[in-house]
Parts: sequence; C-alpha cells; structure tokens
Amino acid sequence: MSMNPFDGREIWFLTGSQGLYGEDTLAQVAAQSQQVVAQLDGSADIPAPIVWRPVLTDSAGIKAVMIAANADDRCVGVIAWMHTFSPAKMWISGLEALRKPLLHLHTQAHRELPWSTIDMDFMNLNQAAHGDREFGYVQTRLGVARTTVAGHASEPRTASRVGEWVRASVAVATMRSLRLARFGDNMRDVAVTEGDKVEAERHFGVSVNTYGVNDLVAVVDAVPDTAVDELVAEYSDLYELAPSLRKDGDRHESLRYGARIEAGLRQFLSAGGFGAFTTNFEDLGGLRQLPGLAVQRLMADGYGFGGEGDWKTSMLLATFKAAAYGLPGGTSFMEDYTYHLGPGPQRILGAHMLEVCPSITAGTPSLEIHPLSIGGREDPVRLKFSAAPGPGVVVGMCDMGDRFRLVGNVVTLVPPDAELTALPVASAVWEPAPDLPTSAECWLMAGGPHHTVLSTALGVAVVDQFAELTRTELVMIDEASTPSSIRRELRWNAAYQLLAGGLR
Repeated sequence: MSMNPFDGREIWFLTGSQGLYGEDTLAQVAAQSQQVVAQLDGSADIPAPIVWRPVLTDSAGIKAVMIAANADDRCVGVIAWMHTFSPAKMWISGLEALRKPLLHLHTQAHRELPWSTIDMDFMNLNQAAHGDREFGYVQTRLGVARTTVAGHASEPRTASRVGEWVRASVAVATMRSLRLARFGDNMRDVAVTEGDKVEAERHFGVSVNTYGVNDLVAVVDAVPDTAVDELVAEYSDLYELAPSLRKDGDRHESLRYGARIEAGLRQFLSAGGFGAFTTNFEDLGGLRQLPGLAVQRLMADGYGFGGEGDWKTSMLLATFKAAAYGLPGGTSFMEDYTYHLGPGPQRILGAHMLEVCPSITAGTPSLEIHPLSIGGREDPVRLKFSAAPGPGVVVGMCDMGDRFRLVGNVVTLVPPDAELTALPVASAVWEPAPDLPTSAECWLMAGGPHHTVLSTALGVAVVDQFAELTRTELVMIDEASTPSSIRRELRWNAAYQLLAGGLR
C-alpha cells in the first residue's frame, strides 16, 4: 500500500478585511469567503481540504494565525485573499513570521457585475480588485516567496492552479520532515553525487545520514521465513515470473533472497522513520545481491531512492512522489544512459542497473534474474518493463557550491523502436524538448546530473512552484530553449543568486 502524504493534511484559508464598514459588512465578508472555500474545496483537482479561518482585521490577529499555522503539522500551506480593502501594513509582521507556503488568491465573490444595481454598498463590500493589489505590493516589498493565482473560484483553471500549489506545498512539507538513510557512501571518484548535507538540511529540512551496510544485513538475515513466503506469494500474483524463479525453478532461492532483502529493508526504514534511502554497488557488505526488486517495490510505495549513494536524487524522488500522489502516471529514479541519434526521431534511452520504479509502466512487469557485471555478487532479481508513452518531465539536482540547482527538461515518452529483448532491465525512451542536441547542450551547460527524477504524473508547474517555495534555482529546458537563451539565463541566475543570498 502506497503511503498517502495527504492524509491528515489541510490548507488554511485566510480572509483579509477591516472594521471600517461595520459588523454587518464583516458578516457578509465571512459568508462570502466561506462560499469561496466551498467552491474550491469541492474541486477534485485540489487534493487536500481547505479549512476556513475567521476573517482577519488587525495585525495581532494576523500574526497569531500565522504562528499557529507554523506550529500545526496538519497545515501545509496558507491561502490569503483580501476580500475588502485590507491595509497591507497590518500583514507585515504576520508575513514575516510565516514559515509555511503561501498562495495569494486574487478573486472575488461575484462573477458577473450586477450593472443596473451597483451602488456604493456593493462597491464597499467588493474591493478585492485593489485590496489584493495592496497585498501584492507588500509581499513583493518583503520578498515573500509565494504563488499568485487570479480567477474566480468556480473556474476549473483556478482550481487546477490552486491544486498544483497544494501539491507543491505537500512536497515542501515532505522534504522538510524527510529522513534519508545512506547505506554506505557514494560511488568513488564521482563528483555530481557529492554534496553538502549540512546545507541540504538548512535549506530543505531533510536529514541525511549514513548507516553501515552490515547494519542492514543483520536485519535482512533475521527476517523470518514466513515473511519471505508472503512476499514470494505476492510476487507470483502481481508479476509474470520467469520460469527459473518459480517454486519449482532452479533459481527460486534467488527470488527468496530478493524477498528477504525487501522485508529487511522495509523493516529498517520503517523503524527509523526513513522516507528515502541510497545504496551503492561498491559497498554491499554481506548482501548476496545488489538490491533490485526491493528498491523497485519500495519506490512504487513512495520511498525516495538514489543509486551509487546519490542522496540528492533520492530526496528529490521522495518529494516529487509525494506531490504526485493520486495522479495518473508515475515517478521514478532514472538515468540518461545512451542516445538514438537517427535515423528517425532522436531519442534518449534511460535505465539503470536495476532500479527503475514500476509506477511508470502501464503493463505488467516481468520478474526476471540475469547476471550483473558490476557489484561482484550473486545474480540479482529485478522487474523488467518499458515506460508507458506520454508527456513527462525529468528533473535533476546538483550542488553548485554556494547553492542547489534544479535542472529540468520537458520530454515526451515514446515506445522503443523495437522490443528490447536483450536488455535485462527496466527502461524508458523519451524525446526531449526542443530536440535532443539542443536539450543535451543546455543540460550540460547547466551542469545537470546524470541521475534524475522522471515523472509522467507531474507537470512543469508543480516543479516550478516547488522551486519558488523553497527558493531553489530552477533551469527548465523546454520547447523555447536554445543554448544561447540558457547561457544567458545561467549568467542572470548567477548574479541573482549572489545578490539574493546575501551574507549569512
């Protein structure tokens, strides 16, 4: 059963007004803002409940509710709407105190103007058109990271954009509370999988720590046979087992050991409260197999993973899996492996040694065993499949020394040109925007990593909002990108990040 990151989560809806027009007007403000909440809360595009809070009319009340939002683990974000003209100076201390993601909703209770009956009472009650501008000014003056959505609450576009922000906010909450276990260190002599774990905890909130592989081995070896039996039966129900792995097959014991790894790994992660982990084929201790099947199934349940000790990709995968929960499509650890440069459309073949998440396939994976030329252990079991076609995005994270950078690419997943009968691992094939040579040149200029998160569930909007809410640099390569435009963007980003970061 996949972990639902939206369980127990909620969004607080704050309405700004003032006491200038009397209690009757404030009562109408409260009623109308509750109607807006009901319209948004009824949308299937918004995956967490929106909770109405009493109308705010003074600085003390605003600051108090912001502090309460910070302290309440159920609240993952705050929506603010200035129903009537709410003087924005009263919001300064509250905005300065807020540590949860903020969405500024620019809307109004009515959709159409009652042209023939408009009077000053109507005008006094409905002032969001300039109340929100006042609020927007003070947010910009303070440099508040936020998402701004304009539109009537009944419009599908408005609900969709609010829903994207909710998903980005859950991603932020997930990363801020994430514990990540590294089994061993990262692959020797590799640069991009290195990084500043102290800065990662300061910037994102994620706790990254290393555990000896044999600490895991002790748990794996102690798994009771009954737990192994249950997993093997589950495998038989869910996947197409290779004949050699079946109960009467000559490699059935290898399948049982793969199940033992899964049971032990789940126990270790659950006991430690870990939502993400890494392994390294160069540091396997007493493990008889490189974990393949176990990693794939844990990813399918929402855990983050990075191969070769790549903790940055692991934490990013856990975060984006949380944001994508319940959406069609999947999200997986991925690596750009090799290119098809023609004839026909130029494409990227992505895979990894073993660890690709089955959430990205629409078919039934086959459960197979094949030799693995790296790691120096017994042949590992793994799920084999091809990713389902459709739109997607790939995102990688790199440590630039003075900051973290996200590099993304809009892609279209396609079927392979021929069946990959001789490739014994799960894989994905995609066409990057705007084309492979341009995409690759831009990616290399941005210093993007070879390990990424591939998602066919999330769009660019959620990735962009996550970057904004965490104040993380994002370089997104899309249909409009060129090497010269990305080069200029990188130079602008470098200047901005230096100025915005200031001195700590």
